Amino acid sequence: MSIEIRLPTALRVFADKQDKIEVDAKTVGAALDQMFGRHDRLKAQLLGPDGKLRSFVNVYVNEDDARDKQGLNTPVKDGDTVLIVPAIAGGSTVAEVELDKAELIRYNRHIILPEVGLEGQKKLKSSAVLCIGAGGLGSPLALYLAAAGVGRIGIVDFDVVDASNLQRQILHDTPSVGTPKLQSAKKRLQALNPHVQVETYEERLTSANAVELFRKYDVIADGTDNFPTRYLVNDACVLTGKPNAYGSIFRFEGQLAVFGAKDGPCYRCLYPEPPPPGLVPSCAEGGVLGVLPGVIGTMQAIETIKLILGIGRPLVGRLMLYDALEQSWRTLKVKRNPACPVCGDNPTIKAPIDSRLSAASRRSPPT
Repeated sequence: MSIEIRLPTALRVFADKQDKIEVDAKTVGAALDQMFGRHDRLKAQLLGPDGKLRSFVNVYVNEDDARDKQGLNTPVKDGDTVLIVPAIAGGSTVAEVELDKAELIRYNRHIILPEVGLEGQKKLKSSAVLCIGAGGLGSPLALYLAAAGVGRIGIVDFDVVDASNLQRQILHDTPSVGTPKLQSAKKRLQALNPHVQVETYEERLTSANAVELFRKYDVIADGTDNFPTRYLVNDACVLTGKPNAYGSIFRFEGQLAVFGAKDGPCYRCLYPEPPPPGLVPSCAEGGVLGVLPGVIGTMQAIETIKLILGIGRPLVGRLMLYDALEQSWRTLKVKRNPACPVCGDNPTIKAPIDSRLSAASRRSPPT
């Protein structure tokens, strides 16, 4: 029996751009199976791991919803038309990128997740994330973003690898001591995933370059270790409309949030001004548990991926506090401050500024 399966525009990219497929079958399920045999990428789009149609996909036989009949067992006859009708949303679509066979194998565990799927993996490949720092937080963050298949990863850092870094900065190794961190980081990330483009910026982030740089990326991940840069990152994120996946650590404690997202608070809403000079000790003075940045940096990667995919509930308007000694998490609410000088109703900060804090105050909870 000749059955015609009609595909909507959004699905044609998975079927060699065909809008209709001719099959011979006696039921809807058999017709779909034949289609999947020719175009296996459609299967991940239409069926869940349980082999059932996804909740946002409807199948019609001519003008009748198959769910009102016998579902996939609905009989079809010669000349019938089977229409695939997925839910659609207005607005822009993902840039049309393709995954080659090696990528399909590499990202298989993502693709079989209904919340990610093939389209989600394409979103990751089309996305760009800028990591501020290649240290304790930046190490697990960049490694997991690269492993996840984020297509373009930028890293800003101008430091060199020191032996004291190796207790926590897992991007680097003993042979890289004395070399630029960016050199070590790029080598490691490209060895992990050659499909990812790594862009390096061996320079200090300043008010002169932050805005132009941030505009090239979709998400900014803040792994800085000093207050002037942290406030600069925050302000530049708000001014460019880029979400800030924020993390910070100190001794046995960590903080995590998403700042600068639409209608959400920014870092200045939480901390309007930096602490007085000398109040917060540096990493060299206070120390840091080597495993701690692995926990917080990995969580930053999770928040970044959620933002890219548009899934779950990102930490917008929430601050997570982690205590490694107690092995406990606490979540606090953070509200947008209408009087905030950068994201408030009448902002007074219209461009990024370089803080003029004394050298003693330039350390935040360190990485």
